[in-house]
Amino acid sequence: MTGIDLFSTKSDLYATARPTYPSELLTYIAAQAPARSVVWDCGTGNGQAAVALAELFTSVEATDLSAEQIRYALPSPRVRYSVQAAERTNFAAASFDAVCVAQALHWFDYAVFHPEVYRVLKQDGIFAAWGYSWPAITPDIDIVVKQNLLNVLAPYWAPQNQLLWNSYREVPFPFDEIVAPSFVIALDWTLDEFFDYVSTWSATRLCLAEHGADYLASVRDRLAQVWGDPATHRPVRMALALRIGRRRKDGNLQAL
Repeated sequence: MTGIDLFSTKSDLYATARPTYPSELLTYIAAQAPARSVVWDCGTGNGQAAVALAELFTSVEATDLSAEQIRYALPSPRVRYSVQAAERTNFAAASFDAVCVAQALHWFDYAVFHPEVYRVLKQDGIFAAWGYSWPAITPDIDIVVKQNLLNVLAPYWAPQNQLLWNSYREVPFPFDEIVAPSFVIALDWTLDEFFDYVSTWSATRLCLAEHGADYLASVRDRLAQVWGDPATHRPVRMALALRIGRRRKDGNLQAL
């Protein structure tokens, strides 16, 4: 999986349309770290997690494979962005109190990535990876989204996305796992804000490349019938999958 880059196009929209993460989640993660000096946000995208982590850690190293994503990254005086592959970085050994991966763990080559995490984590450092799946709005809206959008896009998703949809339970996890509480992303979106988000999906872009923009416009028209006034803000909920663990003192990378 090394080197996969599906997100260099529409990076500007990605920066504005992707949801941010609840403060409760990041506060919980920071509380598990042995200190709050330096954290690595790996696969940062446009830095949604990085700038939030900067409120809790002294400094953040944020990396992404896509130079275009980094180009549109959110600025913060405590965040330093760089274009690097997750599996091979220029960071010194034992540099980080925590390594975090938001919405990106399913793209990595674990046989190479996990040794890199162990190399750069401090002795008692923590590793946390999280991601979200499908949005839930209202039963009527959810049915239309599933029938007219999700079912049509299904063939266009990369197979790695299934790891996220299964809450990363099938991903090797060579850390002393911490049992974490549940977290949810809670948003209020208009119809256009929802479709801006949908437009950032890799499957949407591949589908539109084959079928043209008229397809997404037709879905929007169908959804508007159940949404009501497009300017109406609807509550949107996305459950978060979180796996968090501590670096093993014996350095054993074998998965549990």
